[in-house]
Amino acid sequence: MVVPVIEGRDHRYTYYLMGRTNTIDSSGLERAFKEIRGIGYYPYLTTEEEYEEMVKDQRKVDEVFSKVMTSTLEGWFNLIPEKLPGDVRVIVCPGNDDRSLVDDVVNNNGYVINGEGKVIQIDEHHEMVSTGWVNPSPWKTTREEDEKLEERLEGYIAQLRDVKGAIFNFHAPPFQSKLDEAPLLDEKLNPVIRGGNVVMVPVGSKAVRKMIEKYQPFLGLHGHIHESSGSIKIGRTYCVNPGSEYAEGILRAYLIEFKADKIIRLQRIEG
Repeated sequence: MVVPVIEGRDHRYTYYLMGRTNTIDSSGLERAFKEIRGIGYYPYLTTEEEYEEMVKDQRKVDEVFSKVMTSTLEGWFNLIPEKLPGDVRVIVCPGNDDRSLVDDVVNNNGYVINGEGKVIQIDEHHEMVSTGWVNPSPWKTTREEDEKLEERLEGYIAQLRDVKGAIFNFHAPPFQSKLDEAPLLDEKLNPVIRGGNVVMVPVGSKAVRKMIEKYQPFLGLHGHIHESSGSIKIGRTYCVNPGSEYAEGILRAYLIEFKADKIIRLQRIEG
């Protein structure tokens, strides 16, 4: 979501966030931008005239969103040489919500590798194959498919030399894995509540589950379902989903250390 920060003629700035209208002067801009970014939104400094144009024209909103999203990604990627040693590879994969222009940003940046559909050699024992495509959801996001998802996964997996040592970096978690539980929604996309509790149901991918059960790779890396952080085993395969609390400004991850066919450390971290 883009949060317009509107500069008025009196050189004061107004923005609407979390049900509250805020008015600040220029000294508060940095703090406001940090607050907006901290809950996963994009701040956008604009004028009253441009804001009125955005209100009237959805195409203008899309244009602004695309511009802010790409510049933010480029800014993050360009921090890599400052933050990481030169021999560290950063492999990213556009997710189901991402527009196609995200692929262009990833593909044109020299500091990251786009993992989508590629087999990437991690070490002498392990290859990784990745996809950001997921099974259909009520949100009808950009990269969703039903029957074709299994076909896509089979095609990617077929490129592997040794599937037993493989890492399946598939954004959708496997179905009925406890890594895929999300609120049941009604026809208006509101959570269903029974007995005072939100009803949770499995919403993961049956195709991903089938691939893990069929091929039993070394490791499964998943995401997509923010509410279902955890790690499990399906047969011999360790599967993880760090979950997400980006709206609270919290980054979740797993730190995984392995050697040959053994996982030495599987640690959930956040900050």
